[in-house]
Amino acid sequence: MEMKRIFLMLAAVLMTASAFAAENSAYAPSTISASDQVEAKYTKAIEGRAADILKVLALSDQGKVAKVHDTIIAQYRALNAWHNENDAKLKAARQDTNAIASIHASLKSLHDEFLSKLAVDLTPAQIEQVKDKMTYGKVQFTYAGYVAAYPDLSQTNRDKILELLKEAREDAMDGGSAAEKTAVFQKYKGKINNYLSKQGVHPGKPKSAADSPANDPAK
Repeated sequence: MEMKRIFLMLAAVLMTASAFAAENSAYAPSTISASDQVEAKYTKAIEGRAADILKVLALSDQGKVAKVHDTIIAQYRALNAWHNENDAKLKAARQDTNAIASIHASLKSLHDEFLSKLAVDLTPAQIEQVKDKMTYGKVQFTYAGYVAAYPDLSQTNRDKILELLKEAREDAMDGGSAAEKTAVFQKYKGKINNYLSKQGVHPGKPKSAADSPANDPAK
């Protein structure tokens, strides 16, 4: 009987200690820092973007899949680091065109290096797909909007619009956010509108609502 009583007492002590530990753990400070949480969220976001791009590419060679994945992830991280370091400098430079050009030179290098790495494993057509996914398909979306708004466009006009939109895509690829990428396309839409005006081309009755802001893939 004495042994049984001692056993029951020990069991009760252990249960109390376990309950105390569990209760206090709920109030213990998180071991994950705020910076770690931000990093985990960012990693999840860029992994999702890379997965979307790879899904479109539909590569069968798993070696290429791994290499292209790593190249895309590295580019997103490099762009993020570049914007963190240089956005404030660009804002401070304001109208200093020489300073702005110097800052942008390093971004151009990142851009060109990224495309060179992709070219090792992807065809030109596949690289186009990567560019489109990184810019929310806004080349096709915006082009369709112009075709709808200007139903009498000549082939020359259409080719010029597409050329300018692809220039916009090259700039927008390096944007630090969806808003920045959209702003690039807005700037180029101004160039396109000026071009069409000089050509004497004016909008007609739209064929569709393709250019409605509500349908913008970047929104």
